[in-house]
Formats: sequence, structure tokens, C-alpha cells
Amino acid sequence: MEKLFSYGTLQYPQVQLDTFGRLLEGQPATLTGYVVGEVEITDEAVLKSSGQRFHPALLKTGNESDSVSGTIYLITEQELTQADKYEVDDYQRIAEKFLCHTNAWVYVAKNSL
Repeated sequence: MEKLFSYGTLQYPQVQLDTFGRLLEGQPATLTGYVVGEVEITDEAVLKSSGQRFHPALLKTGNESDSVSGTIYLITEQELTQADKYEVDDYQRIAEKFLCHTNAWVYVAKNSL
């Protein structure tokens, strides 16, 4: 199983159903060294699923006092590929370590590292 951190629209039930065909179960988690910015979405399928033109996007600050709360979900490798398709080209997936000492995948704003 893969671990995926969501701080935005992947937490929405409708987005989970559209992307994975099921509702995900997860645990709260906090990632330090980041703040939340936003990106404008133009992909029609993503706009339809989320209902939002602007999506949150993580920006790395490296400052330990900055933090973002979200949820870490356990998903399959196939579901991780589906998440990659949902996240538009403005994001890139990286591995990070969380306050709970768990490593998980996270989508950050491209070119923000």
C-alpha cells in the first residue's frame, strides 16, 4: 500500500469517488515547512469533479513554524496512478516526512521546491 497526503480537494468525497471509485479512509497528519498557495485549474474533468477553479497547492518554505494539516490515506499503487492523473501539470508528487514520523507522497506546486 502507498501513503498519500491530501490537504485539498482529494479530501472531497465526490473527488474520491470520481478518482478512485470509493471513499478513502485516512488519519490526520501535519506537514511542516510548507504553506498553502493556489493554482488555477483548467482541466475540465478536474473542474467538474471538484467544482473549484482554484485548488490549494503546497509551497515549500523550509520554515519549521509553517505547517499544513491534512489527511494521510492508504491507497493502492493503481490508485496512486489515478491520483497522478487527477493532479494537473501544475503539481509534482514528492515524498515527505510528517510530524507523526510517517513518510507519504504529497503533491506540491511545481517549481516551488
